[in-house]
Amino acid sequence: MPYICVRGVEHYYEWIKAEDSNSVKPVMVFVHGWAGSARYWESTAKALVNDFDCLLYDMRGFGRTRGRSPLAQASIAVADATAPHEQAEAVEELTYELDEYARDLAALLDALKIGRIYLNAHSTGASVATLFLNLYPERVEKAILTCSGVFEYDEKAFTAFHKFGGYVVKFRPKWLAKIPFIDRIFMARFLRRSIPKRERQAFLADFLMADEQAALGTMVTAVSKTAAEVMPQEFARLKVPTLLVAGEYDQIIPAHMGRQAAAMSDKVEFMPIANTAHFPMLEDSKTYLQQVRKFLQLEA
Repeated sequence: MPYICVRGVEHYYEWIKAEDSNSVKPVMVFVHGWAGSARYWESTAKALVNDFDCLLYDMRGFGRTRGRSPLAQASIAVADATAPHEQAEAVEELTYELDEYARDLAALLDALKIGRIYLNAHSTGASVATLFLNLYPERVEKAILTCSGVFEYDEKAFTAFHKFGGYVVKFRPKWLAKIPFIDRIFMARFLRRSIPKRERQAFLADFLMADEQAALGTMVTAVSKTAAEVMPQEFARLKVPTLLVAGEYDQIIPAHMGRQAAAMSDKVEFMPIANTAHFPMLEDSKTYLQQVRKFLQLEA
């Protein structure tokens, strides 16, 4: 499996390209959501290979990319005085703020020598992508944000969410994956329509293997007073043409939050997909791809 050092952390990445084509195509980068991995983007990427070279990667602390605390990074670098320059960069203090993940993406593109891209991101990854679009607008041709939006701060609700989420993250015994039908139970809140068992089991596996600090850190930063204040400003600043896709019955990021976000910039087009929830690209891939192709002005 291919890995590349990004800001001192070995990141997993993979290319999905058309097997029978040697032509140079534009690059589309896919960004996954909280506690997930690039695996759930594979079917979407494969459906777009005639038009794009698709780059998938696992964000720091998730999937096949392991997370390291700043202290651990520094210890490794100091312990190995002969480490190459890339490993020496591990002394950089990385946090779990979403803008740091946006900078991770920029560093990944630099390391792979990729210039201008198309960006396709989901959920918490879409928040990372929104920040990336404003930090590096010159690097993105067009963007698709799936299941993203803005919300109002509610101290009581946020505190309860963080407390419950903390219990969920800390109690993740590996034997959970062996319980019959646990994948259905785990995914029930995220879906309106069924998806293949293989996809459900992959989501559960990614959740169980997510780095605890990364899972807790990104949960707290993504759902916070700061995020509630900053994200509306970030959406209002968008200058890159963007499609914001929402699932009609999404319980995680309700469609009205996406509609509110899209209304903040004339560069954002809002598209709800009927009878889907938090994974419209998997629940109704046909409609999702139709809307993406229309937005990107690709041939049907």
